[in-house]
Amino acid sequence: MAQRRFLPALPALTLLAMLGPVVAGLYGTILPAFGHMPTVGAFGPNLDAFRALFEWPGLPSAIRLSLTTGLIATATSLLIVALITAGWSGTRAFLLLERMLSPLLSVPHAAAAFGIAFLIAPSGWLARFFSPWLTGWERPPDLLIVQDPWGIAMTLGLITKEVPFLLLMTLAALAQADAQRSTTVAQALGYQRMTGWLKTVFPRVYAQIRLPVYVTLAYAMSVVDVAVILGPNTPPTLAVQIVKWMSDPDLTMRLQAAAAAILQLGLVVGALAFWRFGEWLVERLGCRWVMAGRRSHGDGIIAGAALGLGMLSALAVLLGITVLAIWSFAAQWQYPNILPDALTTRSWMRHSSGTLEALGETTIIALVATAAAAILTIGCLEAEHRYGLRLTKRGLWLLYLPLLIPQVAFLPGLQTLFLSVGADMGRGPVMMAHLIFVLPYVFLSLADPYRAWDPRYGTIAGALGATPDRTLWCVRLPMLLRPLLTALAVGVAVSVGQYLPTLLIGGGRVATLTTEALALSSGGDRRAIGVYGLMQTGAALVPFAMALMVPAIVWRNRKGLRHG
Repeated sequence: MAQRRFLPALPALTLLAMLGPVVAGLYGTILPAFGHMPTVGAFGPNLDAFRALFEWPGLPSAIRLSLTTGLIATATSLLIVALITAGWSGTRAFLLLERMLSPLLSVPHAAAAFGIAFLIAPSGWLARFFSPWLTGWERPPDLLIVQDPWGIAMTLGLITKEVPFLLLMTLAALAQADAQRSTTVAQALGYQRMTGWLKTVFPRVYAQIRLPVYVTLAYAMSVVDVAVILGPNTPPTLAVQIVKWMSDPDLTMRLQAAAAAILQLGLVVGALAFWRFGEWLVERLGCRWVMAGRRSHGDGIIAGAALGLGMLSALAVLLGITVLAIWSFAAQWQYPNILPDALTTRSWMRHSSGTLEALGETTIIALVATAAAAILTIGCLEAEHRYGLRLTKRGLWLLYLPLLIPQVAFLPGLQTLFLSVGADMGRGPVMMAHLIFVLPYVFLSLADPYRAWDPRYGTIAGALGATPDRTLWCVRLPMLLRPLLTALAVGVAVSVGQYLPTLLIGGGRVATLTTEALALSSGGDRRAIGVYGLMQTGAALVPFAMALMVPAIVWRNRKGLRHG
């Protein structure tokens, strides 16, 4: 009876677990931003922190970098995905690209950024490949490619990671857009494949992926780990500068950091409003384009270019991970040699104790956060099934809210609140912080398969005397084993890649693979970075491999026990 009373309240409890820390963090950010932080002897309200922020000489450049990198990366990624899907969906080339990009979604942003940095740097693998026979370079050129002041390298790094994400979101939306029939009708009316898809299918697809696009924009504008690796540092992006102020030994700098966090939140809200205006403008222009009825030519050239960019995005991440692996085993590697003079396990042996400790910490945090997210998700979906609840549009916005609000806008405030109440900054609070970001992804990964389960199986189980709980554990979850394990793998990958929650909420005391790899970035030891980056990638990829292998083993004699 207690369980029956508890289950209907689980959705509200889940929202509280996900949004409560966000609201508390924003509260803890707003107070110092307006001069109230009793722990450092500051009693507001006042605008001193904002005055100090606006007097910082690097503010205009930091704002420009945050806006341009976020908007350009998001728009370019969406354009590539839309053109690829329009020109190639349903073809073998599209299936190949999908298979290439899907595993890359689990590669942590930091590992991908390190790989791209090792690839495009003046002494990177690309320069080695073309030197000296084409470039004439006998030594690395004096070129500022990585951490360039315009944020080009950072933007390219974000694009390579956001294309797989938006492509998978688009694929999920295609099933509900009746794409095949619409494209067939458009082609029968004389439209080429790409033009017909863009005119008939894309508006419906975009309506379903609008929130993921907003998440991509908010993330790209406020990301820290990719900005530290690939972005400029004189000055850095606003998000990186906030973290620097939060880490300053002078605690009064937290007031300025809080003011900057509020400004970062305002920038993201402003960018989302600008994007929404762009949607309205494109909608107006698109309607005129559709009504004009023009049959365009040259779709094949555009489709080929889009496919090439998609392949290049996948190839960049794959080559980046490859060069990380090579550096982790490299002995002496002189420029411009393409490969090291010799391979050795010396770097792995030297960092074995540190990597194993970081791997253990990473695994514990990821498993606990993901398990908690899975329990809450299954409880919410089961309550939805048993009591006829439905996720409204407002509920969907609440689900995405922790992903839309920049981490640097509320995590500093959450850290300040923890310090104010004397809470221990350790593993427990870090797990709670990871849950905020893991839960939405686990829910979104599992929700559609869970709702698509045929309820007739439950009816048969009930007719045989099974209770709803037994039906859940003995029928529904076994049939949903593959999507359940996939959702768990997504949750683990999200947790493994979390940098800012671990750094701020852990107070520098929790060492995971991500925080250790970022700490090594300033030292320039490519072999050590290769070791940690490869370990981080493996920690995120292994759960996906298990999600494929375990159902195959479990179902080897039960091929009927499958949920499509």
